[in-house]
Amino acid sequence: MDGIVSLSSVREDRFWAVIASIGRTRRIAEIFSSREAALADRAWREAQLRAYASLLRSSRQPPPHYTVEPMKRADIPKTWRPLPALGFLRGQFI
Repeated sequence: MDGIVSLSSVREDRFWAVIASIGRTRRIAEIFSSREAALADRAWREAQLRAYASLLRSSRQPPPHYTVEPMKRADIPKTWRPLPALGFLRGQFI
């Protein structure tokens, strides 16, 4: 019985991450326990990009591209912080 792992502990180790990418740079924007919540967050972030499209153009900021990917707890950097909706602060992609 030593090799048996409870199903609840396996589920807790798997998350869904919203990933923001600009070019080759990728950052974890937000982390969720369900895929549906991650997809909803991605949709909200994309809506914010559309709403602020003129701001992004005038500040010459390339808009980030958002994807949803499964992620393990061990893959999350210890210094991780959620990204703002548009993916940058003070003119820098975080």
